[in-house]
Amino acid sequence: MQHLSRSGRVNIEVIAPVPWVPFKSRFFPEYSKLVDVPRYELWHGLNVYHPRYLVVPKIGMLATPIFLAITLFWEILHLNNKGHKFDIIDAHYYYPDGVAVAIVAKLLKIPLLITARGTDINLISNFTIPRKMIVWASKIARFNLAVCEALRRRMVDIGFDETATGVYRNGVDLNLFHPFFMRDEMRQKWNVRRHLLISVGYLIERKGHHLLIEAMSSLPDYELFIVGDGEWREKLELLAKQHAVQERVRFIGEVPQQQLPELYNIADALVLASSREGWANVLLEAMACGTPVVATRIWGTPEVVQAPEAGVLCKERSVQGIIEAVECLFDNYPDRQKTRQYAEKFSWQETTEGLLALISEVNRSNLQQ
Repeated sequence: MQHLSRSGRVNIEVIAPVPWVPFKSRFFPEYSKLVDVPRYELWHGLNVYHPRYLVVPKIGMLATPIFLAITLFWEILHLNNKGHKFDIIDAHYYYPDGVAVAIVAKLLKIPLLITARGTDINLISNFTIPRKMIVWASKIARFNLAVCEALRRRMVDIGFDETATGVYRNGVDLNLFHPFFMRDEMRQKWNVRRHLLISVGYLIERKGHHLLIEAMSSLPDYELFIVGDGEWREKLELLAKQHAVQERVRFIGEVPQQQLPELYNIADALVLASSREGWANVLLEAMACGTPVVATRIWGTPEVVQAPEAGVLCKERSVQGIIEAVECLFDNYPDRQKTRQYAEKFSWQETTEGLLALISEVNRSNLQQ
């Protein structure tokens, strides 16, 4: 959105609904954080609105698209009354968001684009009713975008019109993520004494942090930083103690995006052991800092890691697979400058220009109708 806005060719208003939570409680700390989300904020120069929608436990998976659609409908009407006339709606993540926006776009007769991100297509579409709703929404949309070719093929497999699909991959901010000249001094500041691996992402099962912690038992010359927070933190800390690697595994917690470049720079490799990813931003962020990666061979990841200077793909998603891939990377460790040069091929410019062309085409077609 930032890159599209900076082009000066589109005006963007962002609607990012959050679940309605009546009050804070220690019994549901994650939901309690939503109470503090402002109704409006200016984020990197973009107007961002956070209307509330209802989430009903137990039946939320099927009912949420409806409640979300109601909220979005009234928010768009409210903004329209304030002078914001929308020519196109651009929705991200197919379920429930894309389905909800498709309902609104049909009611308000506004052209729609929907971008699939990963689990919305490769996981949620396995459920019968959500899959039917997703395919229905794809027919409402003027065009359906995927962040990688593997995801686009899956979209076609479940019933999308192939002629209305295309790949518009994520890019990387090469100005924010870049190599630092004071890398050795920064490693001293963080007290890094061995090869440093870094794992970035929510502390949940599908991110695979637990596999990497177990792998550390067989990687005695390595340290591990785990960046992120989530429901598995205590479980992962206990796992590190069980495998007697707690002295070499450091839990950094959640950090602002602006701090990530420093952590990528002091690391010798990023390890991504996910079971599902559409197009993992952390891979390109690390490479842009000159840090090669070790990653599981899933969905869009092989489209990101295509050369030795980028890193190594695991033969299988397992503890042994990670051990072998890490050892393979360090046996033939790439030049960090070449890793950075590889990442430079994935700037946002190509995707931004492609999206602007698509938006112009859809808008022109709508005006002719």
